[in-house]
Amino acid sequence: MTKKTLISHELIGLKAKIVRSSHPGFVGIEGYVIDETKNTLIILGEKVWIVPKKEVEIEFEIDHKKILIKGKELIGRPEMRLKKRWKR
Repeated sequence: MTKKTLISHELIGLKAKIVRSSHPGFVGIEGYVIDETKNTLIILGEKVWIVPKKEVEIEFEIDHKKILIKGKELIGRPEMRLKKRWKR
């Protein structure tokens, strides 16, 4: 999986870690994505975090590979982002 294919991938269930943020309180949040909305990711770690996509850079772990992506690239309704994959 590459950064380009991750954008059109289902994020729920993936392991995620916030590595950069304009809000220092989000840096270091780590856990599994349990839900996603147009502008947020909901991550279950030590507790449930609602993280705005616009503010963060996220490292996803897939098949023991780590992929870093800017949250701004993920903004949008998840179902529309996934639909783009099938139109290619």
